[in-house]
Amino acid sequence: MDEARKKQLAICPTDDDTITPKTKKPHKQSFDYIWRTGVAGGMAGSAAKTLVAPLDRVKILFQASNPQFAKYTGSWFGVITAMKDIYREDGTRGLFRGHSATLLRIFPYAAIKFLAYEQIRSVIIHSPAQETPIRRLLSGSLAGVTSVFFTYPLEVIRVRLAFETKRSSRSSLSSICKRIYNEAPPAQRPVPGPAVIAVTTEAVRTVVPRAGLANFYRGFSATIMGMLPYAGMSFLTHDTAGDVLRQPVLAPYTTLPRPSNFPPNKPAPLRSWAELFSGGVAGLVSQTSAYPLEVIRRRMQVGGAVGDGHRLNVAETARMIFREKGIQGFWVGLTIGYVKVVPMVAVSFYVYERGKTLLGI
Repeated sequence: MDEARKKQLAICPTDDDTITPKTKKPHKQSFDYIWRTGVAGGMAGSAAKTLVAPLDRVKILFQASNPQFAKYTGSWFGVITAMKDIYREDGTRGLFRGHSATLLRIFPYAAIKFLAYEQIRSVIIHSPAQETPIRRLLSGSLAGVTSVFFTYPLEVIRVRLAFETKRSSRSSLSSICKRIYNEAPPAQRPVPGPAVIAVTTEAVRTVVPRAGLANFYRGFSATIMGMLPYAGMSFLTHDTAGDVLRQPVLAPYTTLPRPSNFPPNKPAPLRSWAELFSGGVAGLVSQTSAYPLEVIRRRMQVGGAVGDGHRLNVAETARMIFREKGIQGFWVGLTIGYVKVVPMVAVSFYVYERGKTLLGI
């Protein structure tokens, strides 16, 4: 009888096993995983953007060639002077002008970006053997494009709010939206080439909106082209740097013990300095790869606020920048870009990874 009882106990779960089941790998398509990833990503984006909001304001003024601040471009002294001028004119509030619109955009943007990355990764990368740089690059690029598509109108509004500097021209959020919506499209240009091409182009023009809601997508084509290398290189560099820092020779100095709620198949968490370092390197590489297209995008976004109000395409905007400032014009504000993006991406990945750990994913 005793032997039978022992065999039964050996094959049946104990009370402890029933009450405290072993940690299971979370299913990435489950609602629980999705909302936790979204919250972690949204918090990461908000924290990172708040950290660099003053530099972001100055960079937008430089990139968009705001007449009042054009004289400050090209040096660190100019950056500091521009920030002093803004602070003297409007105080701390001026340095954060447009930041409310930034937060309205960045939380869903970052939430969608990190969520899309995890979901796309799970489809493209099924096993460690498929963990290749090209798959990581593709996952990050597609995640960035997905997030931009859903949140781009808020980015245009934010840039226009940050671009305004004159007290007499300051507008409320609603008036900015109305102004963007009502801005007239450029005059129609004759289409060169055979008659059939001209007729086809005119037919497309009649069905594709060129004003109204379409104004909120100014610079969208340049954004997509810039986002492909930016988001792709950001995720690729961060994940690759994490792999290097987790190598056995470095792991004792760079990794932390696994928390009790940590998923079993997930790599060990990095120490704070190591996580910030990998995120900072990711920011440096991604910013360098996509910066010229970012400059083009900014000029396209403020197209209705400067010049004759006509909307230019990517090629026209690029020619205009080159005509005004030469090749250097595509790198205006890059120094600020480094100082802004490196800590921003570092903090973003740090908060995201710590947020995932806190939420048990």
